[in-house]
Amino acid sequence: MNNDLAIARQASLISISDVARELGLKEEELEHYGAYKAKIGYRALTRLEKEAATGSHLGKIVLVTAITPTPAGEGKTTVTIGLAQGLCKIGKKAISATREPSMGPVFGMKGGAAGGGHSQVLPMEDINLHFTGDMHAIGAANNLLCAMLDNHLHHGNALQIDLRTVIIPRVLDINDRALRKTVIGLGGKQGGIPRESGFAITVASEVMAILCLSGSLKELKERLGKILIGRNLTGNPVTAADLNAHGAMTAILRDALKPNLVQTLEGTPAFVHGGPFGNIAHGCSSVVATRAARSLGEIVVTEGGFGSDLGFEKYCDIVAPSAGLPPDAVVLVATIRALKMHGGVNKKNLSGENVEAVRKGLCNLDRHAKNVQQMGVPFVIAINHFSLDSQAEVDVVLEHCKSKSWKVAICDVWADGGAGGAALAKEVVEALAEPSNFQPNYTADMSIREKLNAVATRVYGADGVTLTPEAASQCRWLESHGYGDLRVCIAKTQYSFSDDPKAGPAPTGFKINIRELRPSAGAGFVVALAGDIMTMPGLPDVPAAENIDVDENGEITGLF
Repeated sequence: MNNDLAIARQASLISISDVARELGLKEEELEHYGAYKAKIGYRALTRLEKEAATGSHLGKIVLVTAITPTPAGEGKTTVTIGLAQGLCKIGKKAISATREPSMGPVFGMKGGAAGGGHSQVLPMEDINLHFTGDMHAIGAANNLLCAMLDNHLHHGNALQIDLRTVIIPRVLDINDRALRKTVIGLGGKQGGIPRESGFAITVASEVMAILCLSGSLKELKERLGKILIGRNLTGNPVTAADLNAHGAMTAILRDALKPNLVQTLEGTPAFVHGGPFGNIAHGCSSVVATRAARSLGEIVVTEGGFGSDLGFEKYCDIVAPSAGLPPDAVVLVATIRALKMHGGVNKKNLSGENVEAVRKGLCNLDRHAKNVQQMGVPFVIAINHFSLDSQAEVDVVLEHCKSKSWKVAICDVWADGGAGGAALAKEVVEALAEPSNFQPNYTADMSIREKLNAVATRVYGADGVTLTPEAASQCRWLESHGYGDLRVCIAKTQYSFSDDPKAGPAPTGFKINIRELRPSAGAGFVVALAGDIMTMPGLPDVPAAENIDVDENGEITGLF
């Protein structure tokens, strides 16, 4: 069998101690989770932080993004891993830094999320399921806060919390639409205080965002304490620190904050840590992992979830300014298959050559390239090659990129691993030699509405934003209570630049409708819910879980 799982099982892994040793990590700085995965302990993180502060060499950051996703798939994570392998092939000390998969998509529509083919991070089955327990710790910390809140209400509500304003949901790392809206506290006096509530998926939680944006345990605790629970009866904010919950939450997350070290199929070091979604959260790997990788390698290859309008924008506007981690170069991934779909071809008809459809779909590539260009960072277009791509179709994209003087490379990392990514790696090295003048889309001193408008107009190509009366009221409250300097995280569909998933590859003449503003004060941003986006996804008609099984020898099948 030539599928991802079969390829992963044929791999000969090396000891994670050997992977760490090649990076310059000491055995006593590792916390082993078996032979092939380990966490980097605080002793190492402290050492690396001190070395970075003294001016020691810091590696370059390459941020991988993509055109608008389609059901045909773009393979962004596969390219990220394959590029790191390709950089090693040409003599660079490269490390990939990607997110941990959520079990929601693994059992839902997407399946596994550890790369594919000969560009995977391993052990793939572990990474796609429970891994080192980080997701469970994040869920437990979030739900502890919820339990302490409801316990406080049950025992008299000394903080005078207005139940109608509570915004913190419980979380679960499984897609379950039935839990979006719930009523809790039923069962009489001993069941607590009845109130409306709901669940979000773990990766959309503020606790996940906080973990990924914190650079230390001290910062983690401070951010957790800022989580806004709701308002009191006089309209003032009530936080996790007011409940004295942030200390215990930090204790639960103590080990989860440590980055996870694994390897690719070719033994390239790989950090896999954190997992915020790019459409309903900030969609990037953790700050602590990226900083560690930058201290240990020449080049860090990381990714932002979905297209340049989502994870890339949020990396540039949230992660880079808050953590001091601007990208030094960008890779924009496109596939012939996706371009054909943007050109109007149905997924069932993608196997046939259709040069004209590719040409029509290039408007989507152009829009994403504009987003990258305006950030002032050198970039490379990566054509992620599929076996059914015709040369004529590929030539259309190559000629288009060259006519605009864009760097472009074909990569075939699924089939050929690092060797298939070497050409892209060479283009990336050239891009890294160019000057970068990175600038976010907005500044912190702008109003919340101005920030939303900046993203909508500059990144989405919209005419601006409209706020529902409820969102406008929330905006006024946030700015009047000291939250106006928060950054913005627009949660919208990944299938379009607009908030309408069917708007087409490059829509114009539209506005983004913001229906709700949810403060994530600990994470440092306001989540702006656009269109009908949900923070708890549902399962599709035929979920991937139906094809996942385990045999009598403990071998998992159907996980890819």
